[in-house]
Amino acid sequence: MWITALAALVALGVVVYPTSWHISRGLITVAHEGGHALVALLTRRKLQGIRLHSDTSGVTLTRGRPTGPGMIFTAGAGYVAPSLLGLGTAWLTATGYITILLWTVLVLLACMLLMIRNVFGVVALLTIGGAVFALSWFAPADVQSVGAQLAAWFLLIGGIRPILELRSKRRHGRAPDSDADQLARLTPFPGGFFVFLFLLISAAALIIGAYLLTPLDLLNRLNSM
Repeated sequence: MWITALAALVALGVVVYPTSWHISRGLITVAHEGGHALVALLTRRKLQGIRLHSDTSGVTLTRGRPTGPGMIFTAGAGYVAPSLLGLGTAWLTATGYITILLWTVLVLLACMLLMIRNVFGVVALLTIGGAVFALSWFAPADVQSVGAQLAAWFLLIGGIRPILELRSKRRHGRAPDSDADQLARLTPFPGGFFVFLFLLISAAALIIGAYLLTPLDLLNRLNSM
């Protein structure tokens, strides 16, 4: 229980504190752009490349019909990808499949590396992949468990902050070409509707993920009260 609570507090501190968030936000960007790329492939769009930048921004380039379901799902996948990845991480951690989790992450990073089109992106993915490999190969099981919990909490909590930042930027007219505004041009719904939808999905993932990560003995105690 204490490890879970501490992991959640550490992840919350990293996301809330500006300096640590600026350093770690690139991990959320990797998940964001990976979400665009994966859905583009699933909807049979041609993936041309991914760029990750030192200012923690990124871009995923695809080719195909400029309208239609494939473009809509691809544009909508980015902001919810970190939270959904965090939910999957929470489920695998809670069920004890931590080794599968770590190697799945390595496979996804390797696939993403093939599509990176700038030097910083290559360095960033190799650094992340090296850390995950070291954790999976050299760390004992209990350390892997703590690392998986930290990653799950960070993705679940950190996935919400960019959506709140997007909401603020749009209010001040500083994000005219955001994913939400692209979706507004592709559908009959306004950009604010998609920001709310992103936030709703990410909040639901956080709630479900928190439930999965909460130790069973604590859940049983709460249910018996």
